[in-house]
Amino acid sequence: MIHSLFIINPSGDVFMEKHWKSVIHRSVCDYFFDAQRKAASPDDIQPIIATPHHYLISIFRCNMFFVAVTTTEVSPLFVIEFLHRVVETFEDYFGDCSESLIKEHYVVVYELLDEMLDNGFPLATESNILKEMIKPPNILRTIANTVTGRSNISTTLPTGQLSSIPWRRTGVKYANNEAYFDIIEEIDAIMDNRGSVISAEIQGCIDCCIKLSECQISVCLSLIQEFLMMLVFIHVFDFAVGNQSAYCLLYLQMVTLG
Repeated sequence: MIHSLFIINPSGDVFMEKHWKSVIHRSVCDYFFDAQRKAASPDDIQPIIATPHHYLISIFRCNMFFVAVTTTEVSPLFVIEFLHRVVETFEDYFGDCSESLIKEHYVVVYELLDEMLDNGFPLATESNILKEMIKPPNILRTIANTVTGRSNISTTLPTGQLSSIPWRRTGVKYANNEAYFDIIEEIDAIMDNRGSVISAEIQGCIDCCIKLSECQISVCLSLIQEFLMMLVFIHVFDFAVGNQSAYCLLYLQMVTLG
């Protein structure tokens, strides 16, 4: 699957590399640098670069390039999603994702990458599970680990690994079972000088915060007057977890009939 990961700054320096299977020399990044020189901006670089023996799949975030190297054909979206998850994990652990923070926390970064991939295949990518295995860095923990020689890695298996829901630990109980919904709507319309509607569009989102002891959630959305809607798009585009609660954001877009 994923053999290596290279993190490159805008000046073209590979300041960090991680290998899960065989060690791939950083000279493979020369193909990426060639594409970088030909591109007008970082966003114009092709996310997938095929070389004679490898495939380079990259993203540009936080003013850095994250380049994954594979030796066989894999789903590009799968690798791109994993790279975005790596960046989001760094932001969750360190408060931000930058070259200086990664260099400052080299040990924690390598520990996280070891847990997120096992022999090149994703293992634990949820932030709650990772935080149970690898404690986020702070000054007191860093001093204690330096004095005692201990690491941030926990010796016990996270409870989320035993749960059927990967981001939720087992045995979660709330004193009050609650669910909060916030509905936000926006209307965009174009009208002529006579007041007639040329086009109209409604965009909205439903922001949910759900704290239930038994997390079995199903969402059913229906419209009272369906015939008024010409086209309806419903997207679940964000699903995050904080303090073992479910936060689900639904995006609802409707185009009305003229």
